[in-house]
Amino acid sequence: MDEVRVMVYLMTGFLDSGKSQFLKFTLEQDYFREDGTTLVILCEEGEEEYDTKHLADEFDTVIEAVNKPEEMNPEYLQQMEEKYHPTRVIVEYNGMWKVSEFEKMEMPDGWGITQKLTTVDASTFDIYMANMKPLFVEMVREADMVLFNRCTDIKPLAGYRRSVKIVSPQAEVIFEDDKGEIDNIFENDVPFDINAPIIKIENEDYGIWHVDIMDHPDRYNGKVVEFVGRAMKGKGLPSNYIIPGRMAMTCCADDTTFIGYICKYEKAQDLKNGEWIRVRAKVGFKHVSIYHGKGPVLTAITLEEAEPVNELVYFN
Repeated sequence: MDEVRVMVYLMTGFLDSGKSQFLKFTLEQDYFREDGTTLVILCEEGEEEYDTKHLADEFDTVIEAVNKPEEMNPEYLQQMEEKYHPTRVIVEYNGMWKVSEFEKMEMPDGWGITQKLTTVDASTFDIYMANMKPLFVEMVREADMVLFNRCTDIKPLAGYRRSVKIVSPQAEVIFEDDKGEIDNIFENDVPFDINAPIIKIENEDYGIWHVDIMDHPDRYNGKVVEFVGRAMKGKGLPSNYIIPGRMAMTCCADDTTFIGYICKYEKAQDLKNGEWIRVRAKVGFKHVSIYHGKGPVLTAITLEEAEPVNELVYFN
C-alpha cells in the first residue's frame, strides 16, 4: 500500500483491561476530533457501554460489533468501507483472539494500521502472564503504547515494563493508579553502578541494561560499559561494525530473539560470526536505519575472547 487513506487504530487487551474506558475518554477529546466518520468495531462486550446516539450526534462516530473471530474477515471490512466510507477506524479487539490474524489480514484499499495500543489491568497481569503469555506477547509486539491501569503496588512495575520492552523496545509504557499517571518509579531500579568509570554489566543483568539504555539514554551517553555477548554480523552492516548481544526469551523457549546494539570495531572482519566476546565500549546515540530512529551506537575500546555464558536472557 503506497498511501494510507483510512488510519486504523488497533486496541488490544484482555477483557476488563480498560479498553472501552480508555476509548470512550479518547473519542470525546478535542485533540482526537477530525472531519469525517469514525468507525468503531467492537469485538467483545465489556462492562463499559457506549452511548451510540451521543457519539453519532456529537462526534460522527458509529459503532459496529463482531461476535466471532471468523466474522472479522476482509469481506466484512470491505462491507464497512462501502457502508460508512470512514476517515478512520478503531478496532477494539477481543483479548482471546490472536492479534496476528488481524494484523496480517487484507484490508480495504487505502486502509492501514497506523497505531497499536494495549491496555493492561495491573492487578491481574501476573495471572494472565502465567496462563496466557503467548496472547499477551502478540498484543504488545510492535505496540506504540502500553497502558497499565489500576496499579496499586509499584514494586513489580519495573518488571512489568521490562516484559513489554523486550518484545517492543519502541513502546511507550505508562502506569496509572486511581489518581492518575505514576512517574519516576524506575529512577534507581538498576542492579549496577551507573556512575562507575566502567559500568560492568553482569551476565544476569544484561536484559535490564538492554532495556534501561533505551529508556534513559542520558544515563549512558558518553559513558563506558562492559559486558559479554556474541559477536553477530548482520546484513547491511559496514565491515567495521558488529552487533554484540544475547538471545532473549520473549514468550517461550520456541520464541526467542537476538537483542543487542551496533558496535564499531575496526577489526570486526577478524571475528567469527557468533563467537563469544567481552567488549568494553563507549556509548553514543545516533540515528541508524536498523533502529528506525535514534538508538545506542557503541565504539569498542577493548574486545577479547570470552567464555560462553547462559545463552538465554530472561526479563521476569
